[in-house]
Amino acid sequence: MRNALRIDREKLVLGVAAPLLAIVTAVAITSAVMGVTGQNPFRAYEVMIDFGTKSDSQVWIVNRAIPYYLSAVAVAIGFRMNLFNIGVDGQYRVAAFFAAVVGGSLSLPGILQIPVILATAMAVGAIWAGIAGWLKATRGVSEVITTIMLNFLGGSLIGYFLQQGRLAELEGNIVHTPDIPESGMFFEFATRVQPIHGTVVIAVVIGVAYWFVLNRTRFGFDLRAVGRSEPAAEASGVSVKRTVVTAMLLSGAVAGLVGMPTLLNESGNYGNDFPAGLGFTGIAIALLGRNHPVGMAFAALLWGFLERTSTQLEAEDYAQEIVSVMQGIIVLSVVVAYELVRRWGIRRQQRLVGEELAAQASASARKNDSDPAEVSR
Repeated sequence: MRNALRIDREKLVLGVAAPLLAIVTAVAITSAVMGVTGQNPFRAYEVMIDFGTKSDSQVWIVNRAIPYYLSAVAVAIGFRMNLFNIGVDGQYRVAAFFAAVVGGSLSLPGILQIPVILATAMAVGAIWAGIAGWLKATRGVSEVITTIMLNFLGGSLIGYFLQQGRLAELEGNIVHTPDIPESGMFFEFATRVQPIHGTVVIAVVIGVAYWFVLNRTRFGFDLRAVGRSEPAAEASGVSVKRTVVTAMLLSGAVAGLVGMPTLLNESGNYGNDFPAGLGFTGIAIALLGRNHPVGMAFAALLWGFLERTSTQLEAEDYAQEIVSVMQGIIVLSVVVAYELVRRWGIRRQQRLVGEELAAQASASARKNDSDPAEVSR
């Protein structure tokens, strides 16, 4: 019992030490960068905290964090088995486009319209990611190469159909798909300042499902086993090829939901001003959150906080790029800090095991010395 408590305490210490070390390192490096450029880092932090904790900023941060979190979960599914799905950006854009086309062409009750739009987005995202998974499983093609190529293909496909007279219409300087009826828009949570997107519920459900599948199902065990050692997993009866394809399909399905907060809570259509780059942000957030559902949630909120406060920093005559520098330093610090803490934890565990074995050997030697009959035997 004492050993179990000690191990749990050590896990807790290791889990807290890594993010603390990363935060301290990131703050120190960022402060040094601002100091070298002649800017006051303490004033910058004061401005960020003061502006970022306002009520309207908090709502903005939560709304901003929703697509970031969904993107991070999509990336994390692949990370858990050493698949680098760098194509989340293309997957969610293609999925959002065709979901917008379907939603704009239908006029159903909201209870039917919204599920149809969501199902379309997930199906298109899964198909687009499944191409890379199938090529990886059957031809051994690197998923990094295929997903990058599919990103460009997705952009070209959208560009072809997003034209007046095809699947889009012109409104001012914006070309967009037909508007989704009001019944097809997602609900919102009212606050005193501005509403919180109802798609936060989707993010919560996806986070819980991600945790459950990865930790409480046979498929999750197989996925983690393949990620640790493909030969060992295959020797134990796991179909590596099937797991690769399934993981990419699931990753793509979640990626298909990334554009839904914008589509169903904001724009109501897909236009040439639809946000891009959310997939690449998801990679950084997945790394920052260590592929853990709760960790990625905090990372997404932190990312939103930094983006929200960047505008106020610029108003205070700080370089707007300082926030991008901070984001890069934070991700790098987290990766380095977790690796350092992991290695320290392994060395400590080895030392504890060595001490335990030495203690057992010493106790056995003392017992033999005190029992001559045992020695003669």
